[in-house]
Amino acid sequence: MCRVVDLQQAVLAKNDACAHTLREDLAARGTALVNLLSSPGSGKTALLERELTLARSRKIPVAALTADLATENDAVRLARSQVPVKQVLTDGLCHLEAEMLGGHLHGWLPADTRLLFIENVGNLVCPASYDLGETLRVVLASVTEGEDKPLKYPTAFGLAHLVVVTKTDIADAVGFDEAEFRANVERINPGVEVVLTSARGGIGDGVLLDRALAARDGAPVHIPVMTRKSHHVHDVEDGRAGDAPDGEHTHAPRAHGGRPHPTGSDTVASSRS
Repeated sequence: MCRVVDLQQAVLAKNDACAHTLREDLAARGTALVNLLSSPGSGKTALLERELTLARSRKIPVAALTADLATENDAVRLARSQVPVKQVLTDGLCHLEAEMLGGHLHGWLPADTRLLFIENVGNLVCPASYDLGETLRVVLASVTEGEDKPLKYPTAFGLAHLVVVTKTDIADAVGFDEAEFRANVERINPGVEVVLTSARGGIGDGVLLDRALAARDGAPVHIPVMTRKSHHVHDVEDGRAGDAPDGEHTHAPRAHGGRPHPTGSDTVASSRS
């Protein structure tokens, strides 16, 4: 058991080192990385497509890399925005890692890119533990997923710099309790901003883009309690930061004053511009 834990920590430590390098490289070229995490079906692809389209209309140089276990469906959708888009197929891996990401960015990312959006694999467990060198880590949840989502996935929500609620146009129909959801987010990650959006209803259009640009330009980014307390993730116990529950990884990105982290591993990839 100890050897398994030691191996996991070694993998995460290697990832942290890669993330640190990637963050520095991106900062040197004036690019901020935005890491988007959510469960499958949360609506993050639809929201990201709108934000990319808006960025293009505002002449803001952006790019997007989307990761999935299989298919290029999301890349095809995002390419409709007419900004540079690349698909990464992880061939079964449940998350991106910094080294892997850096390899896919090399030789592809346009030099003038101000914002690079990463649509991580649809999963709120494994991706939460891997720093991708991000400036902004965003966790999304749709109104159909339940108000207790933050309590079920405390690592993901506890390390977010921004929380985005999607599909709010159907909130009434599914009986979504916004106040309860906000209270649960606050228990896990006190002070983090919660933004309401709807890709179909046009609610919150441009908010994600504006927050990302502000972070890129040096505006203060929320520092989660988890990153303040330790380099390792401490999850929720009795509504406060405590020990990570069984099944959750116990490693967190370091607080970085507005900069996040990269990943490492081999995958099959294809690009679409």
